[in-house]
Amino acid sequence: MKLRFTDADHTRMKSMGITPACVLDQIDTLRRSEFFVRLLRPCTLLDGIRKIGDAEMQRYMGLHDSAARRGRFTKFVPASGAATRMFQSLLNIFYVPQYLEKDELQKRVNQGVSIACDFKRFIDELERFPFIGDLRKALVCDGHSLEELLRTGRFRTLLEYLLTQRGTNYGNLPKAMLLFHSYPGENRTAFEEQLGESPEYLGSDRSSVHFTIAEDHLAGFLSLQQKVCPRWTERCGANFNVSFSFQKSSTNTIALDMNGMPFRDRLGRLHFRPAGHGALIENLGERDADLIYIKNVDNVVPDRLKGLVHLWKKVLGGCLVSIQDAVHALLRRLTGPDWARAVPEATLFASRELLWGLPAGFETWPEDRKRSFLLHAMDRPIRVCGVVPNAGEPGGAPFWVEDANGVHSIQIVEKAQVNVSSREQRNAWNSSTHFNPVDIVCGVRNFEGKSCDLKKFIDPHAVIITRKSIDGADVHALELPGLWNGSMARWISVFVEVPQATFNPVKSVFDLLRPEHQPDEQ
Repeated sequence: MKLRFTDADHTRMKSMGITPACVLDQIDTLRRSEFFVRLLRPCTLLDGIRKIGDAEMQRYMGLHDSAARRGRFTKFVPASGAATRMFQSLLNIFYVPQYLEKDELQKRVNQGVSIACDFKRFIDELERFPFIGDLRKALVCDGHSLEELLRTGRFRTLLEYLLTQRGTNYGNLPKAMLLFHSYPGENRTAFEEQLGESPEYLGSDRSSVHFTIAEDHLAGFLSLQQKVCPRWTERCGANFNVSFSFQKSSTNTIALDMNGMPFRDRLGRLHFRPAGHGALIENLGERDADLIYIKNVDNVVPDRLKGLVHLWKKVLGGCLVSIQDAVHALLRRLTGPDWARAVPEATLFASRELLWGLPAGFETWPEDRKRSFLLHAMDRPIRVCGVVPNAGEPGGAPFWVEDANGVHSIQIVEKAQVNVSSREQRNAWNSSTHFNPVDIVCGVRNFEGKSCDLKKFIDPHAVIITRKSIDGADVHALELPGLWNGSMARWISVFVEVPQATFNPVKSVFDLLRPEHQPDEQ
């Protein structure tokens, strides 16, 4: 069926920076409905995952320190996500008023109702949360007492002041702006913890940290930056170059109804949705940067645990420098007069160090064809990804995969990319030994020192199609290839095992009660 767009449709697309051809491509992708990767086996130690020994660790730290002194490192933190999921169970009970009656709450707790049990735990341990002081202040401003609300069972008022604009608004703020940790005399947001840990491994006298945020929250982030940066400059002597960017509307994707037609809202307008963190590959590519750490905003720890984080950030950074130096040296030789002598060395490096499977018959190719293949294969961005032993956390994992051409490579794969209805693929997924905590350092310049065009190295088929609800109607939504899986699928990738203790995410508000996020005396 041929689609026809109205003048209003064309005007809307133009205002977002989206072409009709792009929309048609998205519709074609959505109608195909399934884009599964082909898992071969999980990456394991010595089969896709490197274990760093003591001697290597010292060498990598030396390489890191040398690069850091020259100001080569920056940091990129996706931070646009709202804290809605973090407070999901509290939001659920907030909209079930009868559960918030004191007797009814206890009844539901006795019955084992999950949201009631979560809320009972929340109020029982309320004093241990780092935001308790802000919540108490918001209540006092309107003449309320936290203790009185708890005593009399006025739980709805308590949640209203925690989750909505009437109080701290934690149900709507970005996770980066929430208080995560308590210290004597101060409490810190995730945003501040990200800044505070950075000078130690970014090095130089100017720490450059970039956050991707929702445009609506720019003023709040700027205010927070002005408050905390001087504090850290005084503490550690580092100056901060903090910058922000927004996910571009041109990366939004169209939604289709259950009949495979473009979904239109009640006013008849085409509906476009943000296409997931894969859209941030454009933001990453626009950084005038050399070596870039990527880290999730909620994976931060208090000061007492930062030493291990700093150590492994340096190890990963030094590992990247080592690999990049070797790759770039080979590329320079392959483009120089002694390229014939470099071909066997580059071939050995590609197979042993980069774990590439060479094409069938490669050994019989003419030398100039081998050289052409190696130049194309090695001249691309590089990333070193820390992976931790799998402890059941949701998210991506390192796997050996096979593409449509039969080429094998190591990739980070999300569960949504796997055909779990296949027993073979489900078993492969369930046998994973490691997890990717988004602990990545990237080299985004080529051997000539020029910035790589990161969009050239995306696997366009590594999309995820999900089912969503809009205005009560079910739709199919398209997520672009994820930032650290499909958007980096054609990078040179190296996986390194890092300690589980370097991964301390806050996905639920109750994660703040873990010992890793509590004050020292806990």
